[in-house]
Amino acid sequence: MVEVFAGRTLVNKEGDLVDPEEALRNKVVGLYFSAGWCPPCRDFTPLLCDFYTELVEESEPPAQFEIVFISSDKSTEDMVEYYHDMHGDWLALPWTDPYKHELKKRYNITAVPKLVIVKENGQVITDKGRKQIRDQGLACFRSWLEVAEIFQNFKG
Repeated sequence: MVEVFAGRTLVNKEGDLVDPEEALRNKVVGLYFSAGWCPPCRDFTPLLCDFYTELVEESEPPAQFEIVFISSDKSTEDMVEYYHDMHGDWLALPWTDPYKHELKKRYNITAVPKLVIVKENGQVITDKGRKQIRDQGLACFRSWLEVAEIFQNFKG
């Protein structure tokens, strides 16, 4: 993910700037393309929150997983409201960063919600993260991890 977000800055829910190289190193990353105006997004986001909480916040050690929210909201205010009201404690690309358009092209995003699971180098593991979480629950993380080519400390 270092290459994907090189020269970029991400934000956390507190609005703090986060260095993507540090935050995403040695992790499976979910690129979550979503928007608050989208009913299917609002339907899936709570499931993703539960998935993330179980893997990252309640596992010991935490799973090597991070999500980066890439907003398709209509304004910064809409993005911030949706991010704060419904999202988990993961990262986001600032709404004002035009790089979101490049990411949508790179990962062929034509509709939201879309959860693209990628390796550390940005290669796609699956573009069906949403369906896999719905169908398999936490079990899908193990299969993502097996192909992610990262040093593993995950016990779950």
